[in-house]
Amino acid sequence: MRASVRLARAQSNVTSRIRQLETELDVQLFSRAGKHMTLTQNGEQLFGYASRILTLAAEARDALNPASAAGLAGRLRIGSMESSAATRLPALLSGYHGKWPEVALEITIGTSASLVDEVARHKLDCAFVAITDAGAHSSAALALAARGLQATPVCTEELVLVLPPNHPPVSTPADLKVATLAVFPAGCTYRCVLEHWLHGVPMQQAWHVSEQASYHSILTCVAAGSCFTLCPRSILNLQRVPMDVRTQTITSIDTYLVSRTAHPSAALEALLGALRAGRPPEPRTLGMAAA
Repeated sequence: MRASVRLARAQSNVTSRIRQLETELDVQLFSRAGKHMTLTQNGEQLFGYASRILTLAAEARDALNPASAAGLAGRLRIGSMESSAATRLPALLSGYHGKWPEVALEITIGTSASLVDEVARHKLDCAFVAITDAGAHSSAALALAARGLQATPVCTEELVLVLPPNHPPVSTPADLKVATLAVFPAGCTYRCVLEHWLHGVPMQQAWHVSEQASYHSILTCVAAGSCFTLCPRSILNLQRVPMDVRTQTITSIDTYLVSRTAHPSAALEALLGALRAGRPPEPRTLGMAAA
């Protein structure tokens, strides 16, 4: 029903065209249960091709648009981790919009793993994600290349262990006095780094995971003394009022802009060029976290 409304066609016409397509391809594209329809595996595969075709068609229109002769136009779909969206993107995208106001910027927030998948499936044009090692000949770089993707360095984040107030110093996971980690859902690279750091350390009690939807809720849980987390120091530096927490540097990790290697749009090329010319400015510090 929603498809017929969006296409401004009678529902019977939409159903008829779907059945014609299934007959032409000799595959079933939808599983039907009453009035509900879901894509089959074949349908998902065709949807991927259709998304790529529509993306290329939009890029072709933008490239041939007379308005782009004097400047860029079109749409740029950008994915980002919440941390990058809060700390790194505001200044970068503000400058981009000021230079190319005719480009419509669309922002999607997600975990690194989900965002990379959406770029590969042509649902996003690019995404700011955390990758432990995406050097030229690393396994991560090879895995991206196998999916037709490339990674452009953006910045390096200092990752800090954030502990409740008055928690004693921590040298190893065995020194932790709380056993619950507050993290984003699976697919978050920072969560993977923290779980790897905790792995294999004998504890009298198992680690418990509290999945949260934002850094606001994560840091609130930590400040309340019920758990600990790992996050970029830049997130803590954004706090208007310094948090009463203990922080301890664990490691550093690079943020990359992942994009498809083939057929980049002019709008994406401009963003890549801005990144290659110089890293985005450091986020403005509003309040320092307690050490």
